[in-house]
Amino acid sequence: MNETFLLCSTFFCLLVFGLLRMLCVTFPINSKIPKLKKLEDLEPLPTTTGNGQIRYRTPSSAELLESGSAGGSQSPTGNGTTDHIEKMMKRSMARHESISDKIHKYRGVLLVISIPIVLITFVLYVMPGKSASNEAVVQEAELNIRKVGANSRGNRNYAVIFDAGSSGSRVHVYCFDQNLDLVPIGSELELFEQIKPGLSFYAKDPQAAANSLRTLLDKAESVVPLDLRSKTPVRVGATAGLRALEGDASDRILHAVSELLKDRSTLKYEANGVRILDGSQEGAYEWVTINYLLGNLGRTYADTVGIVDLGGGSVQMAYAISENAAAKAPSVPAGEDNYVNEMNLKGSKYHLYVHSYLHYGLLAARAEILKVSEDSGNPCILEGFDGTYKYGGEEFKASASSSGTSMEECRRVTLKALKINETCTHMKCTFGGVWNGGGGDGQKNLFVASFFFDRAAEAGFIKATDPVAKVQPQYFADAAKRACETKYANAKATYEHVEESNLAYICMDLVYQYTLLVDGFGLDPYQDITLVKQVKYQNSLVEAAWPLGSAIEAVSS
Repeated sequence: MNETFLLCSTFFCLLVFGLLRMLCVTFPINSKIPKLKKLEDLEPLPTTTGNGQIRYRTPSSAELLESGSAGGSQSPTGNGTTDHIEKMMKRSMARHESISDKIHKYRGVLLVISIPIVLITFVLYVMPGKSASNEAVVQEAELNIRKVGANSRGNRNYAVIFDAGSSGSRVHVYCFDQNLDLVPIGSELELFEQIKPGLSFYAKDPQAAANSLRTLLDKAESVVPLDLRSKTPVRVGATAGLRALEGDASDRILHAVSELLKDRSTLKYEANGVRILDGSQEGAYEWVTINYLLGNLGRTYADTVGIVDLGGGSVQMAYAISENAAAKAPSVPAGEDNYVNEMNLKGSKYHLYVHSYLHYGLLAARAEILKVSEDSGNPCILEGFDGTYKYGGEEFKASASSSGTSMEECRRVTLKALKINETCTHMKCTFGGVWNGGGGDGQKNLFVASFFFDRAAEAGFIKATDPVAKVQPQYFADAAKRACETKYANAKATYEHVEESNLAYICMDLVYQYTLLVDGFGLDPYQDITLVKQVKYQNSLVEAAWPLGSAIEAVSS
C-alpha cells in the first residue's frame, strides 16, 4: 500500500474523531458569555449568618466585566445583583441546553457518517501492503502480457497465402482479431487477386514462374500495415499442378519462388513456407475453411458439413466421421496419406476423413479421358473440333469422334478413366479402390466447390453472381446432354461465358462432373448439394477456398 495514502487516511480518521469529540463537548456558542456555575456550586463565604446558614458570595462587577458579560442595569443592592446573575445563568443554561438538544437530535446522522468512515479507515489500515513477492508476480504477469501481445502482433494478425494451382495463381490476405475472427481489410474481409496461367505452365523456366507472382505479392504487401509486415507470415501452397510435373521441375520452381520472397518481400518468410501441399492437407484446409465460415467449428461432428473440392489437378473429399468409424479406418501403404486425421478446433475434437485423388481434378481428368481414346476421336469432344490438349508438359490428341459427340459414349469413356471397377478391398470404395470413409452424418450436408461452381454457372443452371446455390447432381447430367448436342461452331454463341480454350471440352467437363459425383462418390442423382464459391460471414462474402484454413493455422502457431 502507498505509505502516503495510509498517512492521509490516518490523518483524516483522526480529524473526524476530533470533530465528533468537539461536537459532543458542551460549550457555549458565544465565547464572551462567562462560564457561570450553578448556584449551589458558588464559593461559600468564610462567615456565617447569625442563624447558622451559609451565605454565598456573589461575583463582583469587576469579575463580571472581565468575563465580558456586564450588560443591562445592575442594582446596587444585593437582591438586584442576585436577580441579575440568576437571569444570566438561566440564559446561559438555556443556550447550553439548546446545543445539547441539537446533538441529541442529530446523533443518528452523526453515527451514520462516523461508522462507515471508521470502518473504511480500519480496513485501509489493516489491508496488507504490496510485498516484494507480490510485486514480482505483477511484474511477471505484465511480462507475460507483453509476450502474448508480441506473439499475437497486437489486436491484428495478418496472413498472406498464395494458392499456386494448376490453372492459375491466387493470393489471399486475411486479417484476424485476438479472438481469431476475421476483420475487414478495407471494405472487404479479405484481399483476393488471381492471375493465369499457373506455376506449372513455366515448367522449363523456374525464374519466369517466380516472376509471375510479383504483381500478386506487391498487391498483398500494400494492404498489410508497414509496421506489421515483418510479423506477417507468407505461405505459398502449390497443389496438383506442380505435383504432376516430372523430374525436378517442381523443386526448381519452388526454389525460385522462395528466393523471390526472401529478396523482394518485406513479409515474414517461414522455413518450409513454400511447398507442395499434399492432398490431405489441401482437403483438410478446405474443410476447416467452409466450417469456420459457417460457424460450425466447436459443434459436434454431425453438425458440420462435408466438402468436395474440384481443382484443376486433383479432387478432394473431406468430412467428419464418428470415433467408431475412425477406429475402423483401413491402413494405407507406406508413403501414402492416412485416411483419417485428428483435429482439435475450438475445443472440439474431430476425426476427419480426407482423401485427395491426384490426376482427377477437372483439367487433369481431361487428359485421363483422352488417354482412353488414345489417338482416335473422342466422343466427349464437341463435333467439329480437331486439335490437341496440353497438360502437365504433355500433349494429347483432342478431336471429335467420327460418329459425333455422344453423352452416352462419353459416360462410358469417363467411367473407364475413373477406374470405377477397380478392385475394392474395403467395405465400400469410391473409385480407384479408395475407401469412402463409411459415410455418416458428417457427409449428409455436402458443399461442392471450385470447378463444380464455375462450370455450373457457365452452363447456365446457376447464376454466377450467386455465392451459393442448391442443386442436385442430376442438374449436371441435364446440362451435359444439351452441351453434347452442341456443335463446336455454335458453342461460343451458346456458352458466351466459357473461355475459348475450354469450349471444345464443355460436354466432357459436365459429363465428368456428373459421373464423379454419382458413380465416383456414390451420391444419389437427386440428392441436394450446395454449390459454393463464397460464404457469407459477418455480412461479407469470403472465398470458399483452402487458403483460409492455412491462414488460421499460420496465425495460431
